[in-house]
Amino acid sequence: MSIKSDSRHLYLQVIDKLKEDIEAGNYKENEKLPSEFELAKNLGVSRATLREALRLLEEDNIVTRKHGVGTFVNPKPIVSSGIEELNSVTYMIEQAGKTPGSQYCSTEIIEPTEEERQKFHPNNITRLVKIERIRTADGKPVVFCIDKIPEGLIPNEAANKEESLFKTLEEHAGKKVSYAITYIEPVSFQERIFNLLNCDFEQSLLLLKQIHYTENDEPVLYSLNYFRPDVFSFHVLRKRL
Repeated sequence: MSIKSDSRHLYLQVIDKLKEDIEAGNYKENEKLPSEFELAKNLGVSRATLREALRLLEEDNIVTRKHGVGTFVNPKPIVSSGIEELNSVTYMIEQAGKTPGSQYCSTEIIEPTEEERQKFHPNNITRLVKIERIRTADGKPVVFCIDKIPEGLIPNEAANKEESLFKTLEEHAGKKVSYAITYIEPVSFQERIFNLLNCDFEQSLLLLKQIHYTENDEPVLYSLNYFRPDVFSFHVLRKRL
């Protein structure tokens, strides 16, 4: 069916048509799309136009293109959250109607790097508790978390529990996380993390690096959370000033 029915750029029309077909279930999750030749013919556009549309759909994590194999429909993210909302991983999973859980990996006491010392400035940090956990949703691994907390803020035995670290910090240290400064990075294949999360090696994880502060601007938690992009989707509300 030709889509040349409005004045917009053709690749935008292709994007909308493919999104509609995916939403309607014409193409299901993890299903391979028809070949570029077949799709272009059915839509009445050039293969160059189709490729531009597929490129943008891949950037939006709607499809994945595998060289020499084809284009596949990605599963819809289970969890969608505004990045301006500071919520624990536990809360986000619960809000999606899933049961949160943790697979404890390790806890160790480490000396902070110079970069980490600066993140916890003006506090003089000499040792950090480093906690590694896999967070699960209905038993499925979805986030790999590395959390670093100044030694003494929480008991060591609290680190291997399934509770939110936000809650643990508040209960044991009286430190309530109020806000965080966050940096978002795409992360390509890292063997250990991808194996722990059971990811396709062609996926790019979403890494959120966050330093968390109390309302008194005291840094109390530095976290590196690796999110599966087929499970989590983040958005941000931007306002014109």
